[in-house]
Amino acid sequence: MTQISLAGVRVEFGATTLLRDVAFTIAEGERWGIIGRNGSGKTTLFRLITGDQRPSAGAVSRAGSLRLSLLDQHRDFGDAVTVWEAAAQPFASLIELEASLAEQANRLADMGAHPDPAALDRYGHDMERFGHDGGYDFHARVDAVLQGLGFDAEEAKVKRLSVLSGGERGRVGLAAQLVAPADVLLLDEPTNHLDLETTEWLQQYLRERRGTALIISHDRAFLDETVDHVLHVEGGTVTAYRGGYSAFVTQRAERRLALERQVDQQRKFIAKEEEFIRRNIAGQNTKQAQGRRKLLARLPRLTPPPGESEAMSFSLEVKERGGDRVVYCDKVDIAVEGRTLVKGFHATAMRGDVVAIVGPNGAGKSTLLRTILGEREPTAGECRLGGSISHAHFRQDLAQVPMGTTVYDVINDLRPLWTRGQIQGLLGAFGFSGDTVQRRTDVCSGGERSRLALAMITLARANLLVLDEPTNHLDVESIEAIEDALDGYEGTVLLVSHDRAFLRELSTRVWAFDGVRVEDFAGTFVEWEERQKLRAAEAATEASRAAVARREAEKKLALRSAQSQEKEHATRRDRKRAVEKAERGVAHAEARVEAARAELQDPALYDGSAAAARRAAELNRALKDAEAALDGAMHRWVETTAE
Repeated sequence: MTQISLAGVRVEFGATTLLRDVAFTIAEGERWGIIGRNGSGKTTLFRLITGDQRPSAGAVSRAGSLRLSLLDQHRDFGDAVTVWEAAAQPFASLIELEASLAEQANRLADMGAHPDPAALDRYGHDMERFGHDGGYDFHARVDAVLQGLGFDAEEAKVKRLSVLSGGERGRVGLAAQLVAPADVLLLDEPTNHLDLETTEWLQQYLRERRGTALIISHDRAFLDETVDHVLHVEGGTVTAYRGGYSAFVTQRAERRLALERQVDQQRKFIAKEEEFIRRNIAGQNTKQAQGRRKLLARLPRLTPPPGESEAMSFSLEVKERGGDRVVYCDKVDIAVEGRTLVKGFHATAMRGDVVAIVGPNGAGKSTLLRTILGEREPTAGECRLGGSISHAHFRQDLAQVPMGTTVYDVINDLRPLWTRGQIQGLLGAFGFSGDTVQRRTDVCSGGERSRLALAMITLARANLLVLDEPTNHLDVESIEAIEDALDGYEGTVLLVSHDRAFLRELSTRVWAFDGVRVEDFAGTFVEWEERQKLRAAEAATEASRAAVARREAEKKLALRSAQSQEKEHATRRDRKRAVEKAERGVAHAEARVEAARAELQDPALYDGSAAAARRAAELNRALKDAEAALDGAMHRWVETTAE
């Protein structure tokens, strides 16, 4: 079933046309990745779909009662105070109804045995609505998503939103969007601020989730794992492709090649026709020439594929070679405000290494970089750079980009002897052209500041590059330009990134955080991933074995318990029977004693005859035997009841 359809859509801002001839259809359950240059119109597409923006021309259609959940890049949590409240915002009406039900229940309890029928009716109606709308499930749903995104679900109920960092607030916003009851998820850069582990969790969540998803992302590995269609925004229009990102790359190359050939063929055809018209317009074939001219005028011209003129294109050079041992860390401990981040780290980075530094958010990756560069002292051990090593640092917060100046002046201050043409030439290689070179850095976007920081790094000509999340804020084309530049770089790179495709392409070594320990893995990021998958599989197998062993142990325990209970039941039955038998023995012995005493007390027994005397003697012996038997029976009864 079609859920969203755009046909002939055009978007204009004044005299500027941002998008034209936009047409695509999204069916229920499909997952689309939307890619393109920064500023190409990706977010505008989301605004068109949600209805927040109307097209200048064309039509945007949505299925009736379609529920949309938009994750934009600017999070607003309203009146939420705690992390959990912010994540549960989509269920605000249910939370309010839950509180109302608690108040109603208290009032009904106060009414005693004769509650108000109207109050009872309202309570029953609200309870039914609460259950129908998912009131019994949303708490667990919010907890699970928060846990998956790296929060402690219980702590989130008391942790104040105001103490969170920007990255943590981003994850809370993502949680709120993921838990929302929606038919279509609109996710704008959802992997920003996620580490490798939470990114993989999000991949799994989206794969298992029923429903449609549209995802704007520059994370190529993430798109490969999550989407089945790609919408490429390029040259002011869009092109749809089937498959993930890798399939898109192949199909786009094939499409561009085919289009280039068609354009070339048409160009040759037009040139040939124009030559015929020129030679024959005034000759004997003038009518034929005029006819061809009319046909040529009506011929639709093919548009060449958009060029890559605005994409970054640069190289990284080194001023001097430097020593072979570039970075040396020996038994390094790092602590911040009493919290140990790194313990006993020992590693060496050699010339030409590209070291991927990976670990959870907050593990201490940026702090480790600053310690290596000497910006802070380790708690123990030592970090030092090799001989003739110069470094350039791309900071995650882009603090190296001066504020209160222009893009042009940033480069001019670093190269005061350069001509205007040289400065503009460098900035052009990083996507700055025209008036953008005079833009103030205070108002530059994150992507523009990142590109400017990269331009500054090229001027350093350092033989050690320390790059802390250099792909944040950048589009796919810019990330690929960095890959190309680093591929030809002759120095050493320490690289922190959550972009797995980027790490897979470049890394030759991995420093991986595991708690306070940092492992020095002598292999590529791809090899490290394979090792981690193997470890995870082994852990899962071991966990499965442990679970099987635990179930077997529980079965044996249950069997022993059942056998023990049966034995105990049998013992109780035997004891009961023994007591009953002992009681019957006592009763029988008492009857014999009573019978013997009764006969001995009969006056007729004492008539003075010899026979009576003999009978009395027999009865006395019988009484003594009966009393002895009674004593024995009483003893057995006492022993039996005492067990």
